[in-house]
Amino acid sequence: MSAADIVDVVKEFVTLRKAGVNYKGLCPFHNEKTPSFVVSPSKQLCKCFSCGKGGNVVHFVMEHEQMNYPEALRWLAKKYGIEIQEKELTNEERAAQSVRESMFVLNEWANKYFEETLHNHVDGVAIGMAYFRQRGLRDDIIRKFHLGYSLPVRDALAKAALAKGFSEEMLEKTGLCYRTDEGRLLDRYHARVIFPVQTVSGMTVAFGGRTLSADKKVAKYVNSPESEIYSKSHELYGLYLAKHAIVKQNRCYLVEGYMDVISMHQAGFTQAVASLGTAFTVEQANLLHRYAENILLAYDSDGAGTKAALRGIGILREAGLTGKVINMRPYKDPDEFIKNLGKEAFQERIDQAENSFYFEIRILSEQYDQSDPEQRTKFHREIAQKLCEFSEDLERENYLQAIAEKYMIRPDDLRKMVVGIASQTGLARPLERPRSGVQKKDPAENGRRSQRLLITWISDDPSLYRIVRKYISPEDFTEELYRKVAERLFDELDRDQFQPAGIISMFEDEEEQREAAELFHTTLPELSTRQERERAFHDILLAVKKNSYQYYMAKLGTDVNAVKQAVEGKKALEELQRTHISLE
Repeated sequence: MSAADIVDVVKEFVTLRKAGVNYKGLCPFHNEKTPSFVVSPSKQLCKCFSCGKGGNVVHFVMEHEQMNYPEALRWLAKKYGIEIQEKELTNEERAAQSVRESMFVLNEWANKYFEETLHNHVDGVAIGMAYFRQRGLRDDIIRKFHLGYSLPVRDALAKAALAKGFSEEMLEKTGLCYRTDEGRLLDRYHARVIFPVQTVSGMTVAFGGRTLSADKKVAKYVNSPESEIYSKSHELYGLYLAKHAIVKQNRCYLVEGYMDVISMHQAGFTQAVASLGTAFTVEQANLLHRYAENILLAYDSDGAGTKAALRGIGILREAGLTGKVINMRPYKDPDEFIKNLGKEAFQERIDQAENSFYFEIRILSEQYDQSDPEQRTKFHREIAQKLCEFSEDLERENYLQAIAEKYMIRPDDLRKMVVGIASQTGLARPLERPRSGVQKKDPAENGRRSQRLLITWISDDPSLYRIVRKYISPEDFTEELYRKVAERLFDELDRDQFQPAGIISMFEDEEEQREAAELFHTTLPELSTRQERERAFHDILLAVKKNSYQYYMAKLGTDVNAVKQAVEGKKALEELQRTHISLE
């Protein structure tokens, strides 16, 4: 997949910023506040220097989208408009295809089925389209979100899917259908308008269906159950469509419902996303952190919405995100607000959004009678408790002074209360002693590490290969995987066709691919002068050659080739010890 540029692909999911010759961003594979995920355009590789995950562009897509190798290749081919020639599958091969891939294919078909029903079926137009129009949605927005309609017939989709060759098992696995106690296969979303749910890469993984019935006994919404391709706590509705605007503005609007997202996009607020049928989660906060630092909550203005906002604020703060709260009153949600007062009034509310900590304290103050000394003291204790949640002293002090002024509290009194609560609850932790940096001596690991360092040095600066090849050969790499990488690396450098991403791809096992990728991303020592670089590079060459010599000496008597390698190694080692390495 030589056409796929790893920077271009990673930017689909991670906000990258230039860092020298590379790019850097927050790792998409674990929660972090300081960027440690590095993408190298020259090597076409990526790696997180915190959790260790990375690889070439295919491996990145496999890991991020939880795809197998063929699925990742198809995803990249679709992105770059490349046609993949695939042989016609036999019945046995089709049956052996991965369950995940089959579920994605079925969901994409169902998405088109619902959409076509909305636009082309008489009931879709008369019922479904009429509902969306009554909600004030334009045709372009209906198309943009791929909204659909499921017919009132209880098994309309099931019959259509089976006629297309999809299996009953897949219909149940995706949650599109369910089986009754009598054994009938029925549509889950019959007589509902449909909201498809997409991953951040645009793959349809679930659906939400809203009833149009006035019957109170009928659930207003029916959502897809969790499956092998869908976890509601890890997805955000609308993120696929909003991600580029979010990155551009470094801002995201977090709302509660499908229609809130759609109405905001229609009004021009294209950074809106929503959690899916559940409270906002840590995983969703980490997902947002890849794209923006500033999150504005536009939750419902009722009691439940306020509780959800308070909970969301804590999660955002834990993820290192800045939160603000948009006041929706006198209306319930963004959809109602925009319909009644318009986008200009909503923009004013955005501009007036309340700092999330101030919001928390204001809601807290409403629970206490400020004219009662006892109640007021309890309120002050609650404030102190909240202030203890800040990990940075300066940030805590800034908020302490601001809150003290706002609620007419003596700063010193509030500060004493904070210290007292922190001491009692264990929040006042002693400073950790700095690490000495001294590593335990392990000759075997030292040997492996010197080999990893050398491969990284060469891949970072291929011009060094002219020096390396005088003293080092692939046989000097004593780990089998390292030696295979070195053989391919040296061969490509001899032919001026160095491609680290291709070297990784020659391994079929995913663990070997991961280990091979790490060879190109070993952390090199920070060296400020040319003399320091020359000395360090010389030491690494010596360490690799010495480890190789000791390795073959230990194999004398058991390996015919070991004698030759040991003799040649000893000569090269002695020559290298006498030689000054110049990097000019």
